[in-house]
Amino acid sequence: MRQFFQACLITLIPWPSLCLSQDFQLGVQAAESGDYDTALANWKPLAEQGSASAQFNLGLMYRMGHGVPQDDAEAIRWYRLAAEQGNASAQYGLGVMYDNGHGVPQDYAEAIRWYRLAAEQGIASAQHNLGVMYGAGLGVPQDYAEAIRWYRLAAKQGLASSQYNLGVMYANGYGVPQDHAEAIRWYRLAAEQGNASAQHNLGYMYDTGKGVLQDYAEAARWYRLAAEQGDAHAQNNLAGMYEYGKGVLQDNQTAHMWYNIASANGSDDSGKWRDEIAAKMTSADISEAQKRAKVCMTSGYQDCD
Repeated sequence: MRQFFQACLITLIPWPSLCLSQDFQLGVQAAESGDYDTALANWKPLAEQGSASAQFNLGLMYRMGHGVPQDDAEAIRWYRLAAEQGNASAQYGLGVMYDNGHGVPQDYAEAIRWYRLAAEQGIASAQHNLGVMYGAGLGVPQDYAEAIRWYRLAAKQGLASSQYNLGVMYANGYGVPQDHAEAIRWYRLAAEQGNASAQHNLGYMYDTGKGVLQDYAEAARWYRLAAEQGDAHAQNNLAGMYEYGKGVLQDNQTAHMWYNIASANGSDDSGKWRDEIAAKMTSADISEAQKRAKVCMTSGYQDCD
């Protein structure tokens, strides 16, 4: 089971439209339809007049290179103007820039300052990122209890990455007593939203009987969902299920296919296990397994049967 925290989110919040200005709303409609020239024409005058929402959206345009040349420094300039007026989206965006060193030298302490301002206004992604910073000790002393506090706030808003990280905390006893049942509860919430890491870890819990009755069929189901999203660890574990007939019909060819895919995606030892199982297969079966692996990967894991 992977025992790590998901990295800080870097996706910015889409164009906010909480503004009464007709010009601002026209800009939102234009941006959402991909007409960035019209959006820029409507937002720039408002931004120059001090509209925080327009300043943030102008910053987002420069950050993403929508309708203007991509320019992190210019994005930061507009974010800062909006953030200093209390715009939570801009505060979060500025935190992301400092966190990742985009347009400014990387500065975790400054990232935390802006994340906290946004988090205190209820921005779930900022709450999650604060949790990551405290959990990893980036810019602050490592503090699992504080990490959990922020993850919980974001998780209650439905953020899957925070739900997954809470699962990790409970599974490993980081900042809380180890509690596999509670870990499963959080993993399940994230897994049902499609979080591949949570799907993998939930599969592992069923595979090993931690916090639930051991159920190989259920383990294989969750491994498959994660494997079909490209999760190399789940692909490796699903291969093992086929190799030993745990929760699925024993099938060396399918096991070889998934080991091969997992190895290509960087899973340690998957190549070794693929070669070990190949020693039990005919050359024709190996060739077919290799063909299936190629079809599976080129289809984006949609054609893996």
